[in-house]
Amino acid sequence: MTSFQDREFPNALILFDADNCLTLPEKPVCEELKMLLCQLRIKVAIGFVSGSDLSVQVEHLGPTILKDFDFCFSENGLVAYKLGQLISSQSFISWIGDENYNELVSFILSYLAHLDLPKRRGTFIEFSNGMIKVSPIGKNSTIEERIEFERHDKEFLIRESFIKALQAKFQSLGLSYLISGSISFDIFPSGWDKSYALRHLENEGFDEVYFFGDKCIKCDNSWTFGDSGIIHCPVQGPEDTFIKLRDIFQGL
Repeated sequence: MTSFQDREFPNALILFDADNCLTLPEKPVCEELKMLLCQLRIKVAIGFVSGSDLSVQVEHLGPTILKDFDFCFSENGLVAYKLGQLISSQSFISWIGDENYNELVSFILSYLAHLDLPKRRGTFIEFSNGMIKVSPIGKNSTIEERIEFERHDKEFLIRESFIKALQAKFQSLGLSYLISGSISFDIFPSGWDKSYALRHLENEGFDEVYFFGDKCIKCDNSWTFGDSGIIHCPVQGPEDTFIKLRDIFQGL
């Protein structure tokens, strides 16, 4: 039995990716989709899984997200909330150690300095509890600049080549790498991908868990749920998420 006997379908959970599923990059969730999620929560438990830290979700999904979602899994579930209460927190820096971390970051900065890119903006490395997020163009880039970089990356495989260089240099550290969104990739201990969030659901008693995400191919951040038995629902953006939720749950 789950903790959600007040729902119409208490044994079902829907998890959402954040970027390109509930929101467009660097944009807040639209009010229409937000209202639909409120209606959905009457029927089933809902949650989100994101590689970014909680402050990013607050910015994009609103300041009341700990009340709006039953499960909030930031940093791939390394920081986890259930019904507004913190239930788990893990640290990448404690796992890898300062010496290895310093060597890793020094290599990243050197590699970034020698990249041939049309534009550079700012915030090239973000550190959080569970990972390092690397952006060759910089997280401060505009939407137009992100689109330009994504086209450039598809032609010259900037992120893919970067990851291969890191894998060759740091193969003994037990790290995994995933292309994330349109301009970044994530570095984290193997096993600390989005499937990590499933650890918090093992004793919840759900019979059905759906995952709505924008990608389901290897080396993309949503792939990591692919072989877990979860019902994967690929979407192409918030509008597509809205339509598919209405189709699956008639009457919303």
